[in-house]
Amino acid sequence: MYVFAQRIFPFNRSITGDGVRQTLAMIKEKLPALNIHEVPSGTECFDWTVPDEWNVKDAYIATMSGERVVSFTDNNLHLMGYSEPFEGVLTREELDKHLHSLPDLPDAIPYATSYYRRRWGFCISHNQRLELSEAKYKVVVDSDLKPGSLSYADLIIPGHSDKEILISTYTCHPSLANNEVSGPTLATFLACMLSNRENRYTYRIVFVPETIGPIVYLSRNLNHMKSKMVAGFVLTCVGDDRNVSFMPSRTGNTRADRAARRVLEKIAPDFVAYDFLKDRASDERQYCSPGADLPVASIMRTAYGRYPEYHTSLDDMSVISPEGFAKSFYLYRKVFETLEAMRLWKARLVGEPHLSKRNLRDSLGGQRKPLASDTKLIMDILALADGDTDAALLAERTGQPVQEILRLCEILVDDGLLEEID
Repeated sequence: MYVFAQRIFPFNRSITGDGVRQTLAMIKEKLPALNIHEVPSGTECFDWTVPDEWNVKDAYIATMSGERVVSFTDNNLHLMGYSEPFEGVLTREELDKHLHSLPDLPDAIPYATSYYRRRWGFCISHNQRLELSEAKYKVVVDSDLKPGSLSYADLIIPGHSDKEILISTYTCHPSLANNEVSGPTLATFLACMLSNRENRYTYRIVFVPETIGPIVYLSRNLNHMKSKMVAGFVLTCVGDDRNVSFMPSRTGNTRADRAARRVLEKIAPDFVAYDFLKDRASDERQYCSPGADLPVASIMRTAYGRYPEYHTSLDDMSVISPEGFAKSFYLYRKVFETLEAMRLWKARLVGEPHLSKRNLRDSLGGQRKPLASDTKLIMDILALADGDTDAALLAERTGQPVQEILRLCEILVDDGLLEEID
């Protein structure tokens, strides 16, 4: 995963453009069944419109003698995202109006964009800004901003059920490691795992640009997703090895929330829990928005905006690690296993059933000895099966492996003692 993240890190991604296509092409090398879609500029999606496509050939600030002091080719964060074409000579004072820097992080290049208002700008370190002492500078922004399309991709991994689990991640930031490439990387490798095993649920893996991407995707798939989705997760900021964080869905009580908390409380009990209303800032906003209201949450490492390198050039490959990826992969794998086991069961008979006539209990009674292990567990399952208790919770309450619970539940279903509640 870390090596794959290194490969896609340099691309100049935005909400549209060739950087996104390069990224999706590399993901498709790992996931050949990935479907890549193009949505034309001007397409209306709910309250939004797909913008013009943006690509960059070159951009720089140079002295009048031709020495480049700021160059897009050195770091793609230097050019403000969606900068319109420009070429001219500006005074130092005029240039300053188009510069972005961070006085509190004087060595960092900030990340800035202007998707829906035409302007141009450069992002530089504050120390670099203070060193601009020439009277005039030549500025070139050799970009294309014209009708094109927005690119996104999805992959459907069929399961035994047509009910779905969503994995969504975004492909719109340039060279930012934890905030960007960690999400698509983890989603790609989780999809590889899910593609090579039998799954109860169908998995829908989605690679979209942030905000506008889920809106486009929902405009095309919402009715289906509302009828089929049982849980979903947004993958972002999953590559560092510091905190483990949890962003709940809007209600905080969906199947996604319950599975995530159950896993985190066991594996990462010191996880940081955030509040949806106070802290949401990624694509959970769109999936949980009014009218959509899908059961989507997010498990992260250090959450967006909560680490000092966030949205700057300091969020480089040193921020993420193989260890960070490994734990994120393990957490999500356990969450999916938990969701697969979250089948609700309800006893069908009133009172304790007659197990011995079904050969589920020894017919010889009255002996002072423990019940056979299967029989005891069968009785415990039936005692707890109230229609609101799933297999994972049954495993917790009985202290038995969830696979053993599911095995006996299937036997009890065949014998007419138990039914699964959808």
